[in-house]
Parts: sequence; C-alpha cells; structure tokens
Amino acid sequence: MLNIILFGAPGCGKGTQAKRLAESYDLYHISTGEVIRSEIARGTELGRSMEGYISRGELAPDSIVVEMVRDYMRTHNDKGCIFDGFPRTTVQAEIFDKMLAEIGSKVDVMIFMDVPEEELVRRILLRGKDSGRADDASEDVIRNRIEVYRAQTAVVADYYSAVGKYAEVNGLGSMDEVFDRLSGVIDSVK
Repeated sequence: MLNIILFGAPGCGKGTQAKRLAESYDLYHISTGEVIRSEIARGTELGRSMEGYISRGELAPDSIVVEMVRDYMRTHNDKGCIFDGFPRTTVQAEIFDKMLAEIGSKVDVMIFMDVPEEELVRRILLRGKDSGRADDASEDVIRNRIEVYRAQTAVVADYYSAVGKYAEVNGLGSMDEVFDRLSGVIDSVK
C-alpha cells in the first residue's frame, strides 16, 4: 500500500496533481479541503463549524480534521492514498502516523511542491474567477492563508524530513512537467 502526502502552499497545484497521480497509480485521493467545502455546501454541522475558519483563511482545528481522515480511512484502506492538504500540523502528522500504523500502513513519502509566493497569489486569484470561492477572491485572505501555511503547516516538512520521508519538486512549469517530477519521486519509493 502506497501512501503519499502532497504538500505545499495554497495554490501550488496539489489538488490538480493529486487527481492525476491518484488515477495514474490507482490510489485514493483525499482532499481535506474538498471534504470541508462539501460539508459547508451541504450545510452540515461540520460545515457550519468550519465555515468561519475558511472565510478567514485559517486552518481547521486538528481534532476535526483528524476525525474526518480517520472516518475516510475506515472505509478506504484497501489500497494506498494520496493525501492532499493533510496533515497540516505536526500534531496531525503524529496522530496520522499512529493511525496508519494501527492498520499496518505508513507514509511512504511527503512531496513538497515549491512555488514562489507571487505565483501562488496569481494562481489563486485566477482560480477564484472560476471557482466563485470567497477565499480565492481576496488578495488579503490569500496572503493570510499563505502566512498561516508558513507559520503552522510548513513545519510538517521538518517532521517528515527528520524521518527520511521528504522530497521536494519544483512546482513551476507545465502540468505535465510537474507531474513527471512528482512521478519520478513516487517511482523511487514504490
């Protein structure tokens, strides 16, 4: 079972590449952001509790996110996964590793997609024109999301680096070029 964490700042292309990689390697794709947005759209209790965090560009509380992933893993543990946007904190990473160990699995590699900040802002503003997402339409909210990422999430790379499960790829270039770089890393750990 292959478990890959696709990692990087908002707008780096994680979601786009995770979908392609999941199809190419026959893996499940779990995007905590998509799950949360779906809950918000459906008006569920989880969605309502998450809406305030999202609108301010803040991270969701660890306990809620970890439980979402735990629920997903209970029914999707027959093959590997690409995790897009999870774990986002060191606490989540530690809990996640224990959770995987309980089902006889592990993280194979975290791949960081490196993209400069100005390009991230440009991409998200462009995406916002199509998506209609409020958190993609405001440059102030976008920059706050990137700052929150740097302060709270980037340290997760240190966690996986310390255990030898970290790789970095250049996130600039065509979708195919970035996909090929990501595939090269995955092929090296399979």
